[in-house]
Amino acid sequence: MAVEKRVRFKSWWLPWVLIAPQMAIILVFFFWPAAQALYYSVLQQDAFGTSVEFVGLDNFRALWGDESYLASFKITAIFSFWVAALGLVLSLVLAVMADRVVKASRWYRTLLVVPYAVAPSVAGIMWVFMFAPSVGVVSYGLGLLGTEWNHLLDGTQAMILVVLAAVWNQISYNFLFFLAGLQSIPKSLIEAAAIDGAGPWRRFWTVQFPLLTPTTFFLLVINIIYVFIGTFGIIDTATSGGPGQDTSILVYKVYFDGFKALDLGASATQSVVLMVILVVLTVIQFRYVERRVHY
Repeated sequence: MAVEKRVRFKSWWLPWVLIAPQMAIILVFFFWPAAQALYYSVLQQDAFGTSVEFVGLDNFRALWGDESYLASFKITAIFSFWVAALGLVLSLVLAVMADRVVKASRWYRTLLVVPYAVAPSVAGIMWVFMFAPSVGVVSYGLGLLGTEWNHLLDGTQAMILVVLAAVWNQISYNFLFFLAGLQSIPKSLIEAAAIDGAGPWRRFWTVQFPLLTPTTFFLLVINIIYVFIGTFGIIDTATSGGPGQDTSILVYKVYFDGFKALDLGASATQSVVLMVILVVLTVIQFRYVERRVHY
């Protein structure tokens, strides 16, 4: 039986010195902003910053009475569902195809990784160019098919645009993990299923997909967090939350109320609620849903 080797430091202070840079990054870029959000969520400040008043939980009470904020919850739920569902399904299909490709497989995989190198804000601009009502290639093609595309006026079309842009931007990340999961499955299991007469479709559902459950679960968590936080750049550059507020998800409403409406109290309150939602979702998925996942 192999004996586990553990690193032991002769000086008690050396481990603390080694982790100090990482702890400093966490404190400055995570805990400090979170503490500032909690602090400003109980204050009411005017647009010019000349007066600050302690209001306690009044900001939270006003938040739940704001119809536009409640509407952003519904928009975020719809956006999250479609981005996570389409992203996972499409990336899994592409990973299965890449796992079976023999010729030019390296080029195929490289092309599928390219979208992950594009910043979300740039991805939003790219998709806006393709779907521009007057000069967009895709909108022109849709016009030939009898569909008038104008995401600047149609809220449903605007939602479709940002969903496609978000899925495209995240699909490479999902693809890499699914492909790694498929390649880690022993070939002997697949060959044994083939010898027993199982076709490619049945081999996937009875052998490969059950073994991909941990990967799928992990990517589901990552995609939900990505939708709640990482899609801000896409929303801002593609639709700016419009038309109206049809694509104003929670993270974009935090920005809009804080930097455009200059309501720092409401913005900080929304950021606290968003932070709590993300923490609760993560805890529920890793502590309760994980029990149903077989690793």
